[in-house]
This record gives sequence, C-alpha cells and structure tokens, in this order.
Amino acid sequence: MATLEITKENFDQTMDQNETVILDFWASWCGPCRMFGPTFEKVSGQFPGVVFGKVDTEAQQELAAAFQVRSIPTLMVFRQNTLIFEQAGALPESALTELIQKIQTLDMGKIKQEIEASSPQGNIE
Repeated sequence: MATLEITKENFDQTMDQNETVILDFWASWCGPCRMFGPTFEKVSGQFPGVVFGKVDTEAQQELAAAFQVRSIPTLMVFRQNTLIFEQAGALPESALTELIQKIQTLDMGKIKQEIEASSPQGNIE
C-alpha cells in the first residue's frame, strides 16, 4: 500500500476507518526524514492491512502541534484510534517491521482497560 498524505481534513476519517494507522511526522528540509522516507514506504508494502500516513509538519502545523511533535521524524502508531507507540528518530527497516508485527498482536481490550484505570477519571469513586 502506498503511503497517504495525512492532513487535518482527512485525519479523523483515516483514524476512524482503519484498525491500525502509522504516522510519520516529517518535513522536506529534514535530512533524517528524507533518509527514513524510503524505508517507511518500503515497509508499507509489507502490511496491506495497515495505513501508513505521512504528516508534513510544515504544511500541517496544527496536527503537529496537537500531537506535541518536538522533533522530526517522529513515528506514532495508533490501534483502534488509541496511541500505543511514539518515538522520535528514524527506525531501521528491521526495527520498524518488528514493531508493526508486535503491534498487530496486542490485546487492545486489555490496553484500553489499563489506560482507563490509569487516567484520573478512572480513579474517581
């Protein structure tokens, strides 16, 4: 699957309609971003059920700000509209592939319970 350009206009729809979404926050002037881009694109072809999206932090400053992106590239992985992984810096192809394989095996029911239990609202009696 080719990577998608993610904008504030298509972000919600992309997140709501897909089980797993991996976002690469990048900019054209960023050397490490340009080096990571081909790896991200290549790995996207290995996982047809996963959406790989690229967020241009220059063009989509609101999205970058909403996710508090401080350095690029930053990789964020969402399952069932829940952020489950975030890391600044480029990953080697093998690490990205392994990460995606692990993410696909996660028990999201358990993860959502843990998130709810650790939130301040989840502890109010």
